[in-house]
Amino acid sequence: MINLELSEKHQELLNNTRMLAEHMMRPYSRKYDREEHAYPTEMEEVAKLIRGGREGVGKQDKNEQPEGAVVNGANMGAVIGLEGLCWGDVGLFLGMPGSGLGNAAINAVGTPEQREKYAKSYAAMCITEPGTGSDSANISTTAVADGDEWILNGEKIYVTDGERSDTLVVWATLDKSLGKAAIKSFIVEKGTPGCEVTRLEHKMGIRASDTAAITFSDCRIPRENILGTPEVATTAEARKKAFGGVMQTFDNTRPPVASMAIGVARAALDLAQELLAKEDVSLDYDKTPRNLSAIEAELYTMEAEWSAARLLVHKAAWMADNKQPNSKEASMCKAKAGRMGNAVTLRCVELCQSLGYSENELLEKFARDSKILDIFEGTQQIQQLIVARQVLGKSSSELK
Repeated sequence: MINLELSEKHQELLNNTRMLAEHMMRPYSRKYDREEHAYPTEMEEVAKLIRGGREGVGKQDKNEQPEGAVVNGANMGAVIGLEGLCWGDVGLFLGMPGSGLGNAAINAVGTPEQREKYAKSYAAMCITEPGTGSDSANISTTAVADGDEWILNGEKIYVTDGERSDTLVVWATLDKSLGKAAIKSFIVEKGTPGCEVTRLEHKMGIRASDTAAITFSDCRIPRENILGTPEVATTAEARKKAFGGVMQTFDNTRPPVASMAIGVARAALDLAQELLAKEDVSLDYDKTPRNLSAIEAELYTMEAEWSAARLLVHKAAWMADNKQPNSKEASMCKAKAGRMGNAVTLRCVELCQSLGYSENELLEKFARDSKILDIFEGTQQIQQLIVARQVLGKSSSELK
């Protein structure tokens, strides 16, 4: 059964990442927010410290784990670490070397050989296209087999870390007429002829992270660089299962993105309460609800919303660690945390008035950064649709 309290190991991880965030990320927050697309060289040292501290966290000795034991492993460690780092700065975390979302895809569905080969890579995810956003089944980028190679053609946009990454995980179709059954993921190494970063996007938030458009023009990659099997399913049930395998990536990446929203919302709450305390507004849990001021009542409500979202994230991660299907829970935590993060950070700006809106404090930046966390890895509306399908037992064709 899931424990609602953090283990000693994970509490230490949260404390350590918060310390890194406070002393090695926050001091550079405003600098790289203003210098959009500038490479945050200071984050290289942070990345080294994280890689060093990651060893042993979330790993279990199988000989020490009795059969049926509850596991708090790599997924739980990931969401807790991200909460601490994104309490510091979401954009700097996303711009940090080696933090690409494509790594989660390779770890989720890659072969042992692929996982070993790209273990130290910086992998970005290439899904969105000019005509395809939330409808992942509408991918138009093509992959054609040619001897011992695949040939990729198409365009991807809004690729997080698309310029700085050294590896890309590209969604492409083997046959557009077969719909989602023919969609596969492919590993493309940057520098491969025919793969080109064509532009960088200017954004409202996470400005320290590059967001790129990438084209593939007769881009040839080795045949073994496909994630999963190259066979296209022939029956309806097999096609559903095949696309489900591709979509499994999101079950692994949505809880971490939700935890990023937990981190930035916590940052906004902490800073807002610090600023409001100077005006003699502070939380006193000994007060009864009827004795609270309007601002105090709002702070309590936001704290409750934050805690609810955090518990949903931990449950989804815990289920993944314990080999339980978590697709519904992954979407639930992403929907809840994304919406909560937007609402809490913006309300903290409003409660702190001119201090919240000005660049003298980081509250306005927290609000801008939080917006993307409700959009990428599946929008709020898509998450609710996924949850509704699972609760009602409906297929994607039955409930759109």
